[in-house]
Amino acid sequence: MSGENGNIDLNHEEILRYSRHLLIPEVGLSGQKKIKAARVLLIGTGGLGSPVALYLAAAGVGRIGLVDYDRVDESNLQRQVIHGTSQVGVMKVESARQRMLDINPDIHVDVYNEPFTSENAMRIAEEYDILIDGTDNFPTRYLTNDVSVLLGKPNVYGSIFRFDGQVSVFDARTGPCYRCLFPEPPPPGLVPSCAEGGVLGVLPGIIGTMQANEALKLILGIGETLNGRLLLFNALDMSFDFVTLRKNPHCKVCGPNPEISELIDYEEFCGVPGHGAEEGSVGGDWDIEATQLAEKLNHGENIHLLDVREPHELEISALVGADLIPLGQLAARLSELDSADEMVVFCKGGTRSARALELLTSAGFRKVKNLKGGINAWARDVDPSLPIY
Repeated sequence: MSGENGNIDLNHEEILRYSRHLLIPEVGLSGQKKIKAARVLLIGTGGLGSPVALYLAAAGVGRIGLVDYDRVDESNLQRQVIHGTSQVGVMKVESARQRMLDINPDIHVDVYNEPFTSENAMRIAEEYDILIDGTDNFPTRYLTNDVSVLLGKPNVYGSIFRFDGQVSVFDARTGPCYRCLFPEPPPPGLVPSCAEGGVLGVLPGIIGTMQANEALKLILGIGETLNGRLLLFNALDMSFDFVTLRKNPHCKVCGPNPEISELIDYEEFCGVPGHGAEEGSVGGDWDIEATQLAEKLNHGENIHLLDVREPHELEISALVGADLIPLGQLAARLSELDSADEMVVFCKGGTRSARALELLTSAGFRKVKNLKGGINAWARDVDPSLPIY
């Protein structure tokens, strides 16, 4: 893929390390040299990024770039297998880099401890041959796509949610791009994140390993990649389905008459807050801190607590006296609520309740606030007997 591997050689230790590759006719010594010469950028070192980084490092990809700006959290460890308990609190790119170099000290790992944004994406990505999308949000997904199109590089895509995963290769030079499939992002809040909806721990391992497989095929120039096909996987029934994808002649970025010739504001395009926005916060006077709410309740103020989580989440934690109306049912059950009540809406971390607040205010409710940080903030700042999840 990277082409110039004439000056690349393998020493005796590398020949032993990669001997199982060298025995495969489709790989062999020349193929392993291609792998060593390859340069791959991995955007995200979480659920999908973990298996991708582990297997590309083990395979001997010579230069791997890691982009992430988050720290390892205990809630990551159920699925982000590149990180360990001893790395909680460490920057993810550093944690991943240490593990990758432990697997294979012969590779080079670049770390970019920063968000992937319109300001830095082209500068970072131009150094690499292949982009791998290990992100979990629509703004970065569209950004990664547009960067790959504008730079003429393949984009190995993956996404996961609960038990379902998707994989494809988007290469606008020979097939469709991500925008051909999804010209516009879904309305904000329609598709919940894994943080709000959950994901089976092994699923990112399955999907991420497929992404690593696609990247190695691109590097080696062997097999049939998923360019022009979308793989759909369900872990509950172990089904694999394929959807044929075609280039959209009206695509705004890869069509014959593109409207997008440079990177745009992807947070605005997707209608979601930017990287710097505080999670679980609406902003302004619409938020209430957990400690503020506790003070009001302790003073006997009559506040209607509205829980917009799913019923099974009550088994994990609950606030005494709160009414449960899941977010998906809220629009149909507005008649159960009194707009004259002082109301505080909450969920797990503040994301769903922020969407609920938007729905309520658009319906004429004015005495309503969002519990900033959700019930997890209440557990952290007010009632430590409740678990954080």
